[in-house]
Amino acid sequence: MIELWFVIIAFLWTGYFVLEGFDFGVGMLAPLVSRNPGEQRQSLQTIGPVWDGNEVWLITAVGAMFAAFPAWYAGVFSSFYLPVTLVLVGLIVRGVGLEWRGKVSDPRWCDLGIVVGSALPAFLWGAVFAGLLFDSVPAALLGGAFSLAVCALHGAVFLALKTTGPVRRRARVVAMAASGVAIPVAVAALSSLGTFPALAAMAALAAATALIWRRREGWAFAATAGAIVLSTLAVFMELRLRPFPGLTLAEAASGPYTLTMLSWIGLITLPFVLVYQGWTYWVFRKRVRVEGTLLTHG
Repeated sequence: MIELWFVIIAFLWTGYFVLEGFDFGVGMLAPLVSRNPGEQRQSLQTIGPVWDGNEVWLITAVGAMFAAFPAWYAGVFSSFYLPVTLVLVGLIVRGVGLEWRGKVSDPRWCDLGIVVGSALPAFLWGAVFAGLLFDSVPAALLGGAFSLAVCALHGAVFLALKTTGPVRRRARVVAMAASGVAIPVAVAALSSLGTFPALAAMAALAAATALIWRRREGWAFAATAGAIVLSTLAVFMELRLRPFPGLTLAEAASGPYTLTMLSWIGLITLPFVLVYQGWTYWVFRKRVRVEGTLLTHG
């Protein structure tokens, strides 16, 4: 049961990084690929229907850590109190920016909040998990740079996949530039792990670069998503051996009764979450187009 819940938590964090990763990237890059208010709206509308649902994965992952591995949860969130607090501040600022920008006369401050509120968590989550693995400031900074660069690439590919016209063309250019940063940073950050998933993640990033060059945005997005999945898998393979200094999984876990009850709750609720999110992405699967002053998915 302990191993099962560790796998479930790894799955939840992986889903969060894949889904929130591209909307962090879109939030950071929207002003870069947009030249007027209409294009800015077009860029942000690619994540408009889904960004808040993506954050459910974070809530679920943290809640599962608290319930299944309370000692691990306490160690991580107390040792990294400042960066985790800054993550929450960033998410709040970004949420306010996304919700208010269509309701104010001058949305520039909202757009700035979206950029900062996207870049801050993208960097800090990588720094936190790298800090857990290596307990070193340089390693944490490298991990943050890796997650920031990969989110930028993931978001640029998503923009190229979900838009049309000038925004799509600029997003492809930005994706190529982002890959030039993400690949060497990934080599530096993941080489120390030395696992097959870490090596495969580097290959996936290289494949994404080739695919975006060939204008195969759908496959390129699958490759960047795969790189995030593989990177997260490599991290959790290391955390399984030592989730926190001086702590094993068995020592960090709740009792058998708690884990059994959690399993029944998860068995009932998790399928509904997955089906609902899958339906949302299916409904809004088409590209965002500009038709006059209106935005449409089609």
